[in-house]
Amino acid sequence: MAKSQKQAKKSPVVKGQARPFCQNGPRVLPQLSPAVMADTLRARAIISSRSKWVNGTVLHYCFFTSGHFEVPRAQADAVRKAFAKWKAVGIGLEFQEVSRLAEAEVRIGYSVPDGSSASQVGRDVLQVSQTEPTTVYGWDLTSQYGSGTALHELGHVLGMEHEHQNPFAGIKWHEEAVYKSLGAPPNKWSRSTTFHNILEKLTPQQVQGSTWDPDSIMEYEFEPGLIAEPKPYETNGLVPPGTLSAGDKQWIRRWYPPLQPALTTLQPFHPAVVDLAAGQQMDYAIKPSASRKYTIETKGPSDATLVLFEEVNGTPRFLVGDDDSGEDRNARISYKLFAGRSYIARLRLVHPGPSGKTALMFS
Repeated sequence: MAKSQKQAKKSPVVKGQARPFCQNGPRVLPQLSPAVMADTLRARAIISSRSKWVNGTVLHYCFFTSGHFEVPRAQADAVRKAFAKWKAVGIGLEFQEVSRLAEAEVRIGYSVPDGSSASQVGRDVLQVSQTEPTTVYGWDLTSQYGSGTALHELGHVLGMEHEHQNPFAGIKWHEEAVYKSLGAPPNKWSRSTTFHNILEKLTPQQVQGSTWDPDSIMEYEFEPGLIAEPKPYETNGLVPPGTLSAGDKQWIRRWYPPLQPALTTLQPFHPAVVDLAAGQQMDYAIKPSASRKYTIETKGPSDATLVLFEEVNGTPRFLVGDDDSGEDRNARISYKLFAGRSYIARLRLVHPGPSGKTALMFS
């Protein structure tokens, strides 16, 4: 806290200044059974993991090149630089630009007349129609503030939430001042939009850790007079640096650590049994000896996300996945594999269950 208070004093916001903000819709929590919700650790693991990608995923991104969401070259270059900055942290995810929207999980638009930036969070991008953007930028990304916006929206793509909505932040607001500020230009938000993006607290299950990072790239910049507590921000405002903080880098490497250079091959009818903690992952190569339908499945009472990739020209390409989190079953994939091709099975453990052991079977 001392570091951020010192930073706020050094870089005061001009009184009355307001920034355009990222505008996301309400986050809907998964519907879990009463029995699952009664297990606090399990429920938290499921909720905090639901938007995260399996590590090693190649996220394909594409820019709109025509129509309302067409992305100018300079703005596209700013987003490319933002992808490179996230990758340079040393994470296991890969980012690959493609030329067709239909091939991209992340479809990026630019819409200055609307003046709004927004993105779906993590795997929620997969629920968006392939003709629509998953991530939209609404102002110049070549400025210092804009480069932070480029990083911020990609933070959402990676599964990160707004930092000022962290229930552990201890922020108290001058609520009517917040509604008045966000209702005026440049945002012109309704009270409900302001509530969902500023005042509403995330549940403890939606955030990782128990501390607030005011320097996070997922933190907004707030003018003086909006934050009631902590007191230094009431007078000076809150001015995060607009870059990836140490906390951001630690968070992203925890969820997406560097991958192992070589994978063990999963042998048919020989289950791989490992001890994994929540959030950890097991990765295996699969090399089928015959072309037929195979089954890959977990064993035991764990909650897990299971994804199958095919290596195409050295790059893993998503084929199919399953997630049994909160359900009374095991993650299971049945898919036709071809002899001579190479596949990768990635299992991200959400919650280990009472035994603490997880098994993966290939047959």
